[in-house]
Formats: sequence, structure tokens, C-alpha cells
Amino acid sequence: MKIRSLALLLMCCCAVLAVRGQMVDPVHFTSELRIVGDNKGEIVFTGTIDSGWHVYSTDIGSGGPIAATFHADRLEGVETAGRLQPRGKVISQYDKLFEMDVRYFEHQVTFVQPVRFTRQQYQIDCYLEYGACNDEMCLPPTSVELKTSGTLPTPKQQTADTASRNAALSVPGGFAAGAAATAASDAAPTAASTTDTTAVPASTALSAELADTAATTAAPNDALQTSSSTSWWFIFLQGFLGGLIALFTPCVWPVIPMTVSFFLKRNKSRAKAIREAITYGLSIIVIYVLLGLLVTLLFGASALNALSTNAVFNIFFCLLLVVFAASFFGAFEITLPASWANSADRKSESASGWLSIFLMAFTLALVSFSCTGPIIGFLLVAVSTQGSIAAPAIGMTGFAVALALPFTLFALFPQLLKSAPKSGGWMNAVKVTLAFIELAFALKFLSVADLAYGWHLLDREVFLAIWIVLFTLLGCYHLGWLRFPADDDSRHTSVPRFFIAVASLAFAVYMVPGLWGAPLKAISAFAPPMTTQDFKLSSDTSMLVEPRTLDYDTALSIARAEGKPVMIDFTGFGCVNCRKMEAAVWTDSRVADLLNNRYVLVSLYVDDKTPLASPVTVTENGATRTLRTVGDKWSYLQRSQFGANAQPFYVLISPDGKLLAEPRSYDEDIDAYLQFLHQGLQ
Repeated sequence: MKIRSLALLLMCCCAVLAVRGQMVDPVHFTSELRIVGDNKGEIVFTGTIDSGWHVYSTDIGSGGPIAATFHADRLEGVETAGRLQPRGKVISQYDKLFEMDVRYFEHQVTFVQPVRFTRQQYQIDCYLEYGACNDEMCLPPTSVELKTSGTLPTPKQQTADTASRNAALSVPGGFAAGAAATAASDAAPTAASTTDTTAVPASTALSAELADTAATTAAPNDALQTSSSTSWWFIFLQGFLGGLIALFTPCVWPVIPMTVSFFLKRNKSRAKAIREAITYGLSIIVIYVLLGLLVTLLFGASALNALSTNAVFNIFFCLLLVVFAASFFGAFEITLPASWANSADRKSESASGWLSIFLMAFTLALVSFSCTGPIIGFLLVAVSTQGSIAAPAIGMTGFAVALALPFTLFALFPQLLKSAPKSGGWMNAVKVTLAFIELAFALKFLSVADLAYGWHLLDREVFLAIWIVLFTLLGCYHLGWLRFPADDDSRHTSVPRFFIAVASLAFAVYMVPGLWGAPLKAISAFAPPMTTQDFKLSSDTSMLVEPRTLDYDTALSIARAEGKPVMIDFTGFGCVNCRKMEAAVWTDSRVADLLNNRYVLVSLYVDDKTPLASPVTVTENGATRTLRTVGDKWSYLQRSQFGANAQPFYVLISPDGKLLAEPRSYDEDIDAYLQFLHQGLQ
């Protein structure tokens, strides 16, 4: 089915989709009560699923898509007897969007809730809530009801009456049927009932939902899965690059020829020397991969997932990178206790075989820590905030492969040692260059905390001014105008250092116009948003897109007063791809004109740490959680009403709460974005 237009009525937890006046209903459920034995029964939800769509199973886990859950508003004379059971051909596979294994059903699915009758008379008012998606979109949490009452048959009557009873109790459910069945109802909807098709102000629905402590949405938890999360391959390449940099430091590079020569000299057989060198390299990989796994075990998956927007962690990371940078500048050395290295060295001499080589590799890791420690720390900070539980181990694998590669390579081809660069002052230049880069990234982490708490200490022009100074000083250093304690006395500037200086100074000059409001698209993912810019040279704001408000209810009030649709921008202070969209798409004059003049733009920051006036308790996935901050509130709104929790996420709604177009996420295609905005206006 080709979807031309989409309409979503925001009424509590329910929604109605329309395509050119027809109801979109990709999942068709029926619900029934089956009596299966003395005092035992089953509430059965049977669904058929349109081609291309799938329904998620139960108990998928936190941070995943909308799982199927059973909810009861009223159970009299009956009680649940176990958990909701999915039945059908389950498909399990890795989902790139959620970065986890998910289970779902295609074509057909049945969910069964076992029950136990406690007396002859019973009354049941319950519903199944589920999530459905195809390759392009997902439905909000959707419910299918069962309301029934009756009297248990005597054992003799039970066999004869079961078939007719079940047929009589079968009730069509799902989106369209449930909405149509209640369209004429004037009663206020409850959390379990399907709403009518008359839209009400979405602010009313939201306020009711946030205030209702029994509201249930089978949506992912508040662990933000930002679009900045990268693939495992990219994380591996990040680690590999870090390992290459570590190679060219004074603690590692001089050790390579010494170690390779040791293996070649102590073994008369060159084949055995090569085997030992390969074992040495594999030992390095094992050691650093274990380090990555240790980080995951210490923090845990949920903690790593929260690091990207947690202000305390971001401040800690900022200070940590500053310490690493100071170490590389030569202020001090970060070293492990000398007794560790000495002990490992002695044990490697007394041991034999593979254990001896492993201990030699472990000694290298300890001795070189003063150079590799800051690089490893920087790498772990970067990959940990990706939110993936496997990221530290994958990053360390890349780091270790790069670090181990030359030991094996030079053992295989010893003649290459003659052409390898000799140790010298250039290795300290590598450390100092990395120190400047770590300082620059430290500001990024501090900026996230500053934006989340609204301190306004590091607004855009302040951030850019510091970066300009840092990269100017880096250029001056490579030209020989700035020196640090560990630098040698050589005054000449080599050709590679000259080109590094040119690139660094050119980058600093590029950022200068940003002090007066230039967009600087190349660094938009790192710099604070344009809205934090205090000084703008030009008074022309036609190209500048700024939200009318940061509050959902206020946006709807403005929209009703002006007769304009609303664009909800679900974003985050720590969302890299949000900044990219703002710099690459919102700066287009046509997009800016529509957002500024034809829409009421509201930006909802899901990581805003401003406390709510009073905490709100809600229930999700059967678990009670408390919304304490403004960011919690907006994150809950996105999950519960739109079935998504990734940013950026753009939603077009009318002042009365109707969805005007299919929501849109990260995509820098300007023409497609314009089509999205025009579709909402039409």
C-alpha cells in the first residue's frame, strides 16, 4: 500500500491513521475468552499482519521497540495465572536502529494470557498493547480490547457450551475497528479504551497522560538512543586510529625494533621467531580487549547508555581529558606503579612458552601506559558515550590490532626495520598534537553539561573562541614558535609539520566568522547550537531558524491563536546529528522560511535537566518510573505518543493534535525535507 498522507489523532494513548480518507490498519486483531478446564481459561488475542509489517514479541528488553504487554483495568472473579505468552513463528534478528536483538512476528501472531477463575461470576475488562513497524515507519503503542462478563458453566455444560461461548465473545479489535466502535461515544476515554475519531487538543491528552499514574505505554525506556550512535565497524576504526597514534609515541615506537630483534636473536629458527612475534601481537590484543570488557562490566549496559547525556559524567570526562592533555604537554606522567612492571618482567623471565610471551606483552602495556593511557582513556570516553554495551571491547580490539601489527609485520619482514623512522623529537610532537585535540574535545563534553543544565557558561561564541585559540597555538607549535618541556632543541620545521601547521591555522581562520554568527557547517556537530549565540553581526534573521518556544503546550496555544500547524523538534543538547540537521538543512533559505513563517516550531530537549515542579509517576512496560526533569517529560511524550525514542525526530501536527505527515528523522536531503514540510501544510 502506498501511503500518500498520514493522520494521527492524539487522544490519550490511542491513535488513528488515515490515508486519503481510508483507515490504515496493518494489524487486525480479534480477542476472545476461552475456558480450557475447571477454573482455568485463556484470554486470546489473534492477529493477522499485512505484508511488509511486523508485530514485536514480549519481553524484548529495555531500550528496544514497543513490546507486547497485557493490561487489565478490571478483573472480578478471575486473576492472571502467569505471563503473556506469544505464539507463532518468531523471527529474531539484530536491529541496527535499536542496536539490539529483537523478536517479532510476520503475517500471523497469537498472544495468550492464562487466567484462573476464583468464583462462578466473572467480569473482565482488559487489553493487549503492542507495537508494529515496517521498513519505513512505526505505529504508536496500539491496543486491542476484551470486555466480557458471565457465569462459569458447570462441568457438564462446559464441553457443550465452550464453542458457542467463544464465538459470542469474539470481539474485533485493532486500530480501525476499535476507533470506529467508539466514534459515537461522548464519554471520556480511559487508558484501556480506544478513543473516538474526534481530535482533541493534544495538550489535554498529554497532560492527562503525564498526570495519570496508571497510564501504560509499552514503549522503550528513557535510555536515549541518539542518531549519533555509530556502527561497530566505525568504532573499530576509531580504536584502530587510536592504536596507530599510540605507535608513534616515545613509549612504544622505540620498543618495536628492540622487541622484534629479541625474538629474532633468541631463536635460531626464523619460523619460531615469527611464531613468537605473532603470539606476542595476539597477547597484546587479548590484554586490551579484556580492558574493554572490564569497562563494560564495571559500568554496565544501562550506565553506558546514559553517559551521552548525563551532565555529571560529561563534566568528569571533560576534566579527565584535560588531565590527559596536561600529561601529554609534559606537566607530569601518568604511570602505573613501577612494582607492577618489574614483577611482570621478572615473571616473564622465569616463565616459558606462551605464558612468557604473554607476560612480556603485559609488561609492554604497563611500561607504555604513560603514553597509551591518555589515548586509551580518550578512546573509551568516546566509544562509551555511543550507548552500546559492546563498544568498549570493539574499540579496544581496533586499538590492540593497530598496536600489535608492527611487531608481527617487522618479524615477518625484518628488512623493513631499516627504513622505519628513527626515534626522535617528532614523537613528542605527536603527543603534543594529541594534547591539543583532547583539549578541544574536552570542551564538547563540557558543552553538553552546560546546555543540559542551562548554565550558559559556554555559549557558541565562547566555545568557538577557545577552539580558535587552541588550533592557532597548535599551528604555532608546529612552526616552532611555541615549545614545551619535552621538545628537543631543534629549531627547523619539517615538511610534514609545516603542512600540519597550515591546516591547523586555516581551520582556526575558518572558525573566526562564527564569532559573528556564521553557521560553520563543518563543526556544527560539535559546537553549541546557533540559538546560544549572543552576538550576530547581521540583523537579517531570515536564514536563522529559532524555535518559538521550548514547551509543548505553549506551542499548541500559539498555533491555535495564529492558525498555523506545529512542528515538534525532538532534539537533545548532546545530539550530534541534531546539530548536523540544523546546520545542513535548516540553513537553507526555503526551509528557514517555512519553519519561521508557516509553522510554529517547538524544540523539545529530551536531555533537559531542569527539574519538574513536582515529579510525575508513570508505568511503562509494567514497571513504574518517575519523570523528574523536563527532558524526562519530553522523552516520555515522544515514546508514548509517537512510538520512537531517537533524535532528531520531527513531527508535524495541527493545533488540534492531528498528525499531518509521517514523522521524519535524520536525513540531510533538503528537497525531501521541503516535501515533508509542504505535505504538512497541504
